[in-house]
Amino acid sequence: KGISTVYVEAGTEGLSYGGLEDKMGWRSQPTRQVQFDNCNISADDLVGEEGKGFTYAMNGLDGGRLNIAACSLGAAQQGLTQTLAYMAERRAFGKPIDQFQALQFRLADMEIELQAARTFLRQAAWKLDNNAPDATKFCAMAKKFVTETGSRVVNQCLQLHGGYGYLADYGIEKLVRDLRVHEILEGTNEIMRLIVARQMLAGQ
Repeated sequence: KGISTVYVEAGTEGLSYGGLEDKMGWRSQPTRQVQFDNCNISADDLVGEEGKGFTYAMNGLDGGRLNIAACSLGAAQQGLTQTLAYMAERRAFGKPIDQFQALQFRLADMEIELQAARTFLRQAAWKLDNNAPDATKFCAMAKKFVTETGSRVVNQCLQLHGGYGYLADYGIEKLVRDLRVHEILEGTNEIMRLIVARQMLAGQ
């Protein structure tokens, strides 16, 4: 209560930005602190109704969680696609490594997990689009499930590349670094579990 949303125009006195953060991943996206020091603005810069700012922020979370999940899904699919191509070319003991049954089982597991994640994400998106009463719960579940699935898949992709996967040239290590933060953004996956559990208990 008492939190409002305001618009602060670039160049406003007192608005400044911190230093560029040196991050583990997402290095192509600059990240800085936004600082407001004695930053006076007009009442005309109010967005929506006074005191409704927190509500506006919360209303955007479900869609944001699906967005982060979709980013994980897309990156993991890219990693799997690249891994399939690599395994078709990489040879060991006289044949491509994609012909070894143990490695084929790993590929199958990754495909199954990604398809399950894709279906779950679409279900949650459908619920959000249709204002289903359990949409928030499903968005939280999908965010948790899909982001953790994405991280597992790209980590397996790196493993299947062997030592080459650890090199920047192949791009797999970048996916591993970039996807890790998805388990933190838009609410940590621990918070996603809390949301799910509380809604389950509320239904008792």
